[in-house]
Amino acid sequence: MATPTASPPACRLLRVEDAALALGFKRSTAYEEIRRGRLRTVRVGRRRLIPTEYIEEYIDLLKRESD
Repeated sequence: MATPTASPPACRLLRVEDAALALGFKRSTAYEEIRRGRLRTVRVGRRRLIPTEYIEEYIDLLKRESD
């Protein structure tokens, strides 16, 4: 009898490139939004990462702006 394998937990910190892909735009657009302060990030060592909740905040910002 095989035991079910647990799926790995969802990644909660995304590279800028992966966050841009998830949001549907290019990496350069993501960096521009970061530079403008609209898309927040965290630093882990020398890496800039985007927590998934910051992506949700950014989407909420876009929704508010479209109203």
